[in-house]
Amino acid sequence: MSRVTPEWLALREPADAAARSVELVERLRARLVGSPELVIHDLGAGTGSMGRWLAPLLPGPQHWVLYDRDADLLERAEIGQSATVQIRQSDITRLTRDDLDGAHLITASALLDMFTADEVERVAAACAGFPTLFTISVTGRVELDPPDPLDAAIMEAFNAHQRRTAGGRSLLGPDAVEATINAFGRHGIEVLVRPSPWRLGSDHGALTAEWFRGWLGAACEQEPGLVGPAEEYGRRRLAEAAAGRLGVVVHHDDLLAGGE
Repeated sequence: MSRVTPEWLALREPADAAARSVELVERLRARLVGSPELVIHDLGAGTGSMGRWLAPLLPGPQHWVLYDRDADLLERAEIGQSATVQIRQSDITRLTRDDLDGAHLITASALLDMFTADEVERVAAACAGFPTLFTISVTGRVELDPPDPLDAAIMEAFNAHQRRTAGGRSLLGPDAVEATINAFGRHGIEVLVRPSPWRLGSDHGALTAEWFRGWLGAACEQEPGLVGPAEEYGRRRLAEAAAGRLGVVVHHDDLLAGGE
């Protein structure tokens, strides 16, 4: 998996928080009320942004167990809200049910697209039997306003890049939502899906520009023939973002497995 920086995580945190489905959390609350202390395992936790959003929405005292392979991110992790925190540096694709024993809830954010099909199967097997909330999972659909004839080609190339094979791992990218639903289904577990799009406008200039650079760069890496046309396109789009004239909707889905 490619490394993410704490700066990128901090930049996107408000947009993630605004996008996540509160409806799915409300469904969870009814199941979790009454526990003397909630134990929540957060996979790919980074610096703890999922917990900072979710902890105030859940009842009672909470103990968060944060997993990530990046020790630098975990050193910065905090939840707040008087929650206690335990960190575990580990490969989350190798977790088992024993690792999650005692959990009331499993969570993750912006993670599924970086898995392979086999890894999704292993994670679903480990999480089966626990309420599991996966948020901000990319769907492959992006809308830019004003539209441009090159938008569709860039989106297609970016999605192909997300499905690339890297280090012997064939990533799911935007196919991860369907793969996760099917993986839990094989354990007899229903998955509820709700949209959680980023809606970026004039008040998100820095995030829009950083997201756009990554989106365009990955597309050009996947399809080198786009590099020439993308030069002028990129300059124009970044100028629009800087002037507050570029609107972007990046579509995601939130998934709740076994939360009923």
